[in-house]
Amino acid sequence: MPFPTTNAQTELQAVNEILASVGQAPVTTLDQTNPDVAIAYDTLTQVSREVQAEGWTFNKEFDYPFTPDTNNEIIIPNNVLQIDLTADYRDRDAVRRSGKLYDRTAHSYEWEDDKVRCDVVWYFDWTDLPVPIKDYIVARAASITSTRIVGDTSQYQMLQQKEAYMRAMALEYECNQGDYTFFGHPRGANYYNSYEPYKALYR
Repeated sequence: MPFPTTNAQTELQAVNEILASVGQAPVTTLDQTNPDVAIAYDTLTQVSREVQAEGWTFNKEFDYPFTPDTNNEIIIPNNVLQIDLTADYRDRDAVRRSGKLYDRTAHSYEWEDDKVRCDVVWYFDWTDLPVPIKDYIVARAASITSTRIVGDTSQYQMLQQKEAYMRAMALEYECNQGDYTFFGHPRGANYYNSYEPYKALYR
C-alpha cells in the first residue's frame, strides 16, 4: 500500500493557505456553504485560470494537430484557453467562435485539411500544475481574498509583497524550463548571426 506524499498540494491545502493568510481558521472540507471558504475557493479557481492564460512553458504547445470531424469542423476542447494557427498558415486567420475554430478569411467553420496545426495554451487541473506556479497562484489569490474578506490595507500590502516574490520564483522556473536566451532563438532554429568584421569593412 503506497503512502501518500506529504508535499502533494491539493486544492484543500491551497484554500487553507489562503484562509491562514487572511487570519481565518483552516477547514477540513471545501464546504461551499461557508462564505469564507467559498470566496477563497472561487478566487483560487479564478486566479488559476488567469495565471495559466498567460501561457507558460508547462501549458503551451506549438504545432499541435487538430483533426476536423465528419463535418470538417474543429471542436475546441473545453480546456483550451488560447488557440491560434501556426505561422505557416499565412493566408488564413482563425479565431474561437461558438466553441469551434472559425476561419475569418474564408468566413467558414469548415477546414479541408486532414490536420490543422495550432499553437495552444491549455488549462490544467490543480494537481497537474508545477509547484512554483501553484505557490504564485496561492499568493495572488490570498491578496485578492484579503480585499474581499478583510479589507485591511496593511495586510493587503504584506500579501502583495509575498505575491511579488512568488511571481519572481515562478518566472525563474519559467526561464529555466523554457531554455530562453538573450538572442531570442525561435523554436528549432538559430537566427543569430555572430559579428563578422569583414562586413563592416565591406560597407
